[in-house]
Amino acid sequence: MKRYLIIGAGAIGASLAAQFELNGIPYRLFGRGEQIRHIQAHGIRYVRPEGTRSIRLQACADRSELALTQHDRLIFTTKTQDLERACADWAWLPVPGDGPARTASGLPVLTPQNGMAAERIALRWFSQVYGASVNTPARYTELGQIVVGGDPEPGLMVVGRFPQGEDKLAAEIAADLCRAGYLAEAQPDILRWKAAKLINSVRNNALDLFEGPAGLLQAYAAELAQEAMAVFGAMGIAPARAQERRQRVSHWGIAPGCGIEPGQQSTWQSLARGASHEVDFLNGEIVLLGRLHGVATPFNQAIQQAIGQLCQSSHSAPGGAHRGVCLGQVESLFTVARELAART
Repeated sequence: MKRYLIIGAGAIGASLAAQFELNGIPYRLFGRGEQIRHIQAHGIRYVRPEGTRSIRLQACADRSELALTQHDRLIFTTKTQDLERACADWAWLPVPGDGPARTASGLPVLTPQNGMAAERIALRWFSQVYGASVNTPARYTELGQIVVGGDPEPGLMVVGRFPQGEDKLAAEIAADLCRAGYLAEAQPDILRWKAAKLINSVRNNALDLFEGPAGLLQAYAAELAQEAMAVFGAMGIAPARAQERRQRVSHWGIAPGCGIEPGQQSTWQSLARGASHEVDFLNGEIVLLGRLHGVATPFNQAIQQAIGQLCQSSHSAPGGAHRGVCLGQVESLFTVARELAART
């Protein structure tokens, strides 16, 4: 029987497991640390615009608790910075049976991480990699509680084989995500959809941590996005446009008063929990791609450097972070980035 193994119990992983649980789709949720232990003992408090419910999830803290099968599909919902370790942990687990997979490396995997690096990381270990571009307004800042504000569906997803292509399995995964309540579809050019999501991420995620005049922050966001667009242009990638979706999504949005607040995206949430952040795979990904393709990215470099120095100086991510704490005003970084841009 087909089954999804969700590896990572944060906002995306736990909410996906909740949707699978509510809609009768076979799954198991795997995680580490206090969060997964809490879920095993108490389930999660799942907050949606239509109401809050407590849900018991099929959760495991140890891979040895479950034998893999030929029909399993892995969904890695860790942050990108944790993906390499997760792939290495899972790839060589044995898969009994007479099917083609002898180890987990032969099973299909789905990578819904932000950025452009996850699929290439997974492909080092797994032969069937499917990328996913995910827009799920979710919040995980309290132990055992996941807030998802997408309305009426919890989120939008696009799935496609990596590096390109649309096949039967991609369509099946998208159909299962639809059964789980998402607005999901398969597309043959997943990198274009991942690029479109990354532009939004570099423009907004890290800037959630800064305070300053609204006009200045908006100007900085525009510079970050412009650099990303220049990089993708040099790579020959045209980011996907919303009107290319096959499904109608004009009715979808974030419900007012749902608990999802502006300025509290995934980077902010990670620092608020005292966890590692993914800026090196968001703004830092644009910096890397810019260096590879000869495109200057001083504004993304300034953001990456500022947050890296913050975490280095405090020896860990600052728990309880909120907009403006620790990083101060953005004007000095803006000036430095301008100077860097003028030199290139």
